[in-house]
Amino acid sequence: MTDLFKARLERLLDAGHHPLLRGSLMGLEKESLRVSPEGGIARTPHPHALGSALTHPWITTDYSEALLEFITPPFVEPGQALGFLRDLQTFTYPRIGAEFLWATSMPCVLAGEEAIPVAQYGNSNAGRMKTVYRLGLGHRYGRVMQVIAGVHFNFSVPEAFWPAFQKLEGESGDLRRFIDAGYFAMIRNLQRLGWLVPYLFGASPAVCKSFLGGRPTHMPEFNENTYYEPYATSLRMGDIGYQNRKEEETGIKASYDSLEAYTDSLACAISTPSPVYEKIGVVVDGEYRQLNANILQIENEYYSSVRPKPILQGNEKPVLALRKRGVRYVELRSLDVNAFEPLGVCETQMRFLEAFMLYCLLRESPVIGEVERLQIDHNQSAAAHRGRDPKLMLLRNGDEVPLRIWADRVLESMQPLCAVLDGDDPTRPYTTALNRQREKVEDPSLTPSARMLAEMAERHEGFYDFARRLSMQHRDYFRSLTLPPEREAELEAEARASLERQQAIEAADRVSFETYLREYFEQV
Repeated sequence: MTDLFKARLERLLDAGHHPLLRGSLMGLEKESLRVSPEGGIARTPHPHALGSALTHPWITTDYSEALLEFITPPFVEPGQALGFLRDLQTFTYPRIGAEFLWATSMPCVLAGEEAIPVAQYGNSNAGRMKTVYRLGLGHRYGRVMQVIAGVHFNFSVPEAFWPAFQKLEGESGDLRRFIDAGYFAMIRNLQRLGWLVPYLFGASPAVCKSFLGGRPTHMPEFNENTYYEPYATSLRMGDIGYQNRKEEETGIKASYDSLEAYTDSLACAISTPSPVYEKIGVVVDGEYRQLNANILQIENEYYSSVRPKPILQGNEKPVLALRKRGVRYVELRSLDVNAFEPLGVCETQMRFLEAFMLYCLLRESPVIGEVERLQIDHNQSAAAHRGRDPKLMLLRNGDEVPLRIWADRVLESMQPLCAVLDGDDPTRPYTTALNRQREKVEDPSLTPSARMLAEMAERHEGFYDFARRLSMQHRDYFRSLTLPPEREAELEAEARASLERQQAIEAADRVSFETYLREYFEQV
C-alpha cells in the first residue's frame, strides 16, 4: 500500500467522510456488431424501430452502421446500470429480425473494407459531420480496425466528496480546479496500472484470419481460420487493435499533466496539418473524404485507454467544454466485451472497477515523464499480448517486475478501501469482487482470455465458431426476456421522439455544410 494512499484513506475515516466514497456514479457504453444470419457484418441500415442514431440518448451507432452502441445513464448501483443495459438489448432483439448481436470484441468473418458500411446519421449538417468523420477514420486507418467492439466504464466521484477531500488535503482555492486536478491524478494512475485491466478482463486472445485481410503476421495458427497468441489477454488492446500510430511520426501526444496541458495538446493536434493526411484529400470529386487533413480531425480521434469527459452543450468542441466547465467524469475504455456474459460485463467486474478508480484517485500521482510514458506503453502492450505468461516482466521505475507480483501487491493494497466500500453489507460485495480478481492473478486459467482458448481447444472450435455459438446463446437469452409493458412503451416513445428530433435538426439547418464545419472549428 502506498504511504499517501494509506494516509488519505485514514484521514477520510478519521473525519467520518468515508461514506462519501460510496455514492460514486457509474455508467456503461457497450458496442455490439449486428450480424447477418449468414455470419457476416449486417449490411442493412440502422433499424428504424430503434430510433435515430443521431439523437437517441441510449441506442446509437459507433463507426459502422452495423456497430450498435448501447449507453446507460449514470447510476449509483452497478445493478441499475446493468438492468438498463439489459433492457436496451431486450428491446433491440425483436427489432433486428433474423440478425443477431456478436458476443465478442473482435469482429466476425469480414469480406474486406468495402463490406463494412459506414454509419449514417441523416441529412443534417450535424449528421453529415459524424459520417464524414468516420469516412476519414476509414481512409486514415482502414475500416476493419474500426469495427472492434468494447465496453466503456464511465465513472464520477460523488460531488459532496470533493470539498471534504479538498479540506483534508489542506488545499484552498478554486474547487473546480481541485476537482480537475484530482481527476487527472486518477487518469495518470489508471495509465500506470492500466495493464491490470486487460490481464483481468481481456477477452480477445484470438482473431478470425479475415480480420488481417491476408496481411503477414507473427501470430501462430489456432486452426485453419484463426490466429491467436498463447498468452494473449486482449489483442484488441495490442498492436492489431485500435490505436494511433501517427503520434510516433508527428511527436504530438496528449499530455495528462493537467487539464490545461491536455486540452492544449489536443487543440494543437486538431489544428496542425498532417502531410500524410493531406495526400488523402479533404474534398475529392465533390465528396468529403475527411473533415480536414490535420493530425486529428476532432478530439475523439485520439485513442487513449482512458479519457477525461465533460458534459457537452449542443455541438460544442470537447476541449472547450473541458476548459469552461471541467471534468465531469472519467471514461475507462480498455474493457473487452466479455463473451461469457450476455451483457458483455457483470456486476462483480463493475464493483472492482469502482474500487480501482477510487484507488487510483487516492494514490500518489506525479506527472508522467518521457521515460515513464515509454514504460506505460510497453506494459500495456506486453500485458495485452503476453499477460498470462508466467515469465512476463513489466517495467516500473526502470526495474523489471513480474506482472503477477505487481498485480498481487496492487490488489492487496486495495483491500482496506474495499472494506470501506462494503460498509455494513454482510455480503461484502467489494471485497468479494476483489478476491475474484486475486484468484485470477494466482491462477491465470481463470481469466476470460484463458477460458476462451481452453473452451475453443476443448470443443475444437476456431474463433468464429466459438463466438457464433456464444452469440446464439446470448440471442436466446434476450429473446426469452419480456420487458414490462410500461418499460416497452417508454423505449418505444424514446425511439419515436429521437426520429422527431432528427427531423427537427434537419429542418433547422440554415447554412451550408462548409459553413457549418468552419463555424464548428472556429469555436473559441
